[in-house]
Formats: sequence, structure tokens, C-alpha cells
Amino acid sequence: MDLRFLHPLYEHSGPWASVYVDTSRHTESTPHERHLTAAAMARRLAEQGADDATCRAVESAIDDLRHSSEPNGRALFARAGRVVLDPPLARPPQGDTAEWAPLPRVAPLLELAGQDPVCVVAYVDRRGADFELRSGLGREEAGSVAGRQHPLHRTSTADWSERHFQLKVENTWEHNAGEVAAALSDCQEETGADLLVLVGDDREVRAVHERLPQRLRDRVVEARHGAGSRLLDEDVEQARTEHTRRRAEAELDRFLAARAPDDEGRTGAVEGVPALVEAAREHRIDELLIRVDGPDNHREVWIGEDPDQVAVRRTELRALGEQNSWAARADDALIRSAVATDAPVLVVPAAGEEAPVGGLGALLRWK
Repeated sequence: MDLRFLHPLYEHSGPWASVYVDTSRHTESTPHERHLTAAAMARRLAEQGADDATCRAVESAIDDLRHSSEPNGRALFARAGRVVLDPPLARPPQGDTAEWAPLPRVAPLLELAGQDPVCVVAYVDRRGADFELRSGLGREEAGSVAGRQHPLHRTSTADWSERHFQLKVENTWEHNAGEVAAALSDCQEETGADLLVLVGDDREVRAVHERLPQRLRDRVVEARHGAGSRLLDEDVEQARTEHTRRRAEAELDRFLAARAPDDEGRTGAVEGVPALVEAAREHRIDELLIRVDGPDNHREVWIGEDPDQVAVRRTELRALGEQNSWAARADDALIRSAVATDAPVLVVPAAGEEAPVGGLGALLRWK
């Protein structure tokens, strides 16, 4: 999961208010219930020591959701009297929560904001294609491309001039398929989409697929149902779910293999809080893996103001010259370090051997 959208949370020191609100229920009494929720979350933050201005900002933000039709929920992160980030959730939280802590409580976002891949759906025909961007948060238009418009229709006669015209038709189709493939490649690069779903007649879809760059070939799925079919949404969601599962399994396999030392005695992966803390301090986390049921996730570590100021013991930070330090959860501290170096974070399923051990692991980069 690309967490670069969390950068604003680490531009200022804490403490932070982290609130998760369920908006999945919609009844006549919903506005009143959310008004009560707003007051309850502000009160809970105040009881934990949050300042009045931040409590009021959170209360106002939740109160503004009284008439919202959002299907799942919202996370709110606030400090110094201002809500800094309020991403919508891809699935409802298990109850409304509010926490006041030195770091934003972002670990729940790994599941609630969804690791579902961003997907470009390309509706392809002989004239070009329309692109649609889909994620766990919804869908939006992502542009279109139009190729040559004439000639586009075949003829069945045997006359030489008609065969010549038919050749022009073939050339037009091939040209348009190349135009669509190039535009789709650009769209993927601009959006960072993990998956491309091609929708249309078999011939046009196959022609576009064959003209895509090699780097995108393993990201392409050809939908079984066409535009307008009620089963198309199921095709897309199945493709996204399957992509997420395959990627998690592949990354976990890569992690397990990288735990073995190479010829120089170096390992490409570590697990356990002490080793991860050391890797975070040295900016060597290439990808952070978190198993959400892991016992090490809530283990206490010590942090300074900067993302690489993290230690297992408070005295370690002092030895590094950091005068100010605070206790924090290991998962949130390591996520902060990963975000600071633009390392992705991946939730892995609980495996039979429960890897990574303790629930936290990382693939490493070597300088």
C-alpha cells in the first residue's frame, strides 16, 4: 500500500488526535446520532489530555458528517486545533474510536482504507476507449482516447477495390489499438494503477493487450462481460481481489526467501522489533510487512521528533543525542519511518508459520 498521502501527518510533531468514525448506518435518526458521536469523541479525547482547540476541531468535523451518505466511515487526524487529514474508509471500522498519542494512529488504515489495488477499466471499441479509475473508495472518469474514425467497417464483397478498402479497415483497427495502448500506458503511469481491466469485444481487447508495453503485461485482465453487463462489476472486483491476494502471497514468499543469508552473510529481510528499529534508523526499509494480529504491533518503542529517531530503549535515543523522546506503538513508529522514505507497507495474511514473526517484518534495501 502506497502511504505517501500520509506525509502531512509527519510534517509536524505531536501529540495527535486519531479518530475513526463509522458512517455505514443510515436511518432517520442518523444526523442526531452523529451529533452525539461528535460530542462523545471530543469528550474521549479531552479525557486523554487533548487540548480544547483540537477537541473542538474534531467535534466540528464529525458533526459535519451528520448528513453524509458515505458508505463506510472516515478517519480524522488532528493537532493544534486543526484536522490535518480526513481520508474516507473503504470499509467500516469496528466501532467509533478516538486516541490521543505522540504519533497518529495510522495502522488501522492499512485495513480500513483498503489495500485493494487501484484499477483502470478501459472500455475499448474500434474507435478508441474510455478510461475509468476504480479503487476501494469508488470510481471516477480517467480520460479517453479517440483513434482514426474512417474506415471502420468491413465489407464481404470480393471486388479488388473492396478488398483494398478492407485492408484500410484492418490498418485503422491496428492504428487505433496502438493509440489506445499508448494512452492506457500513460494513464497507468499518471495514476499509479496496479491493475488494468480491458472491456470490449475479444478482437479489440486482444489487439490492445498485445500492444501494451511488456512492463504492464502481468497487470492486465480481460473482463469476461462487456460494458453494460450487470456482471462486469463482479469481474472487476474479482480481478482486484485476486491481484491483492497474489501480490500478498508473492511478497510474503519473497520475504521468507530473503531471510536466508547470501554469500556475504547478509540477509535481505528482518523481523522483530529490535532489527526493524535498526533498519528504520539506517533508512534501509524497502517494504514494511505487517500482520495485523501480530503481538509486536503494540509493543512500546521510543521515538524522537524525526522519523529515524526510534529506539527500543529510551537511553538509546539519548545516546544518539536526542533530548526529547516519547513512548509509541511499534507499528505506528515503523509506519512513520516507512512513509518518510516512501517505502510501501503491505498487510500480509496470517500464514501457517505466522510470518513475519511477531507480526512485523521488512524487506531491506542496501546502500
